[in-house]
Amino acid sequence: MQIPYYVDLLGTLVFAISGALAAFGKKLYQDIFGVSFTAFITAIGGGTLRDIILGVHPLSWIADGNYIIAIIAGVLLTVFFKQYIKRIPRTLFLLDTLGVAIYTILGVQKSLSHEVNPIAAVILGMVSAVFGGVLRDTLINEIPLIFKKEIYATACLAGAFLFVILNHYGVQADINFFAGVGLIILIRVISVKYKIALPKLED
Repeated sequence: MQIPYYVDLLGTLVFAISGALAAFGKKLYQDIFGVSFTAFITAIGGGTLRDIILGVHPLSWIADGNYIIAIIAGVLLTVFFKQYIKRIPRTLFLLDTLGVAIYTILGVQKSLSHEVNPIAAVILGMVSAVFGGVLRDTLINEIPLIFKKEIYATACLAGAFLFVILNHYGVQADINFFAGVGLIILIRVISVKYKIALPKLED
């Protein structure tokens, strides 16, 4: 098994915690089923849509039970250590940022391995990253982050483009992976810290 496999499981775990924390923020979803369902949808939503588009069968989480275990672990960590996790400043932001960074680059990698053209691979990488969060926010009746003024999907696109470019020039896979992930995290952190946003369209 290669390092990206374990990183993929880490991304699944992180997104599961993100979904569970978001569900706990809504009193309506504080029963174990509501929390678990939101965590599950958040963790597998983007990857499932990507795999369906790519025609990958069976889906990753169906073929490999470790993804389900990662989601269950994320839910249990949130249930038992929620108070400790929430003490970390901007916990949901940090988890979401790490999750989208990992999922973006893994999505691009998987798309390229199925001989998708580079532009489509970049788009599918972004879809892998943001769709789970869109489903999570929709379930808890929040406006999804991609529709807010924060630089979110744009950061994913930047990291995905960097990965495709470095891959084209034959940069070592591991270095390329962490470069793409690092760029996404850097853009997200800087944009939120300094309140940088894309130009707003007016009527």
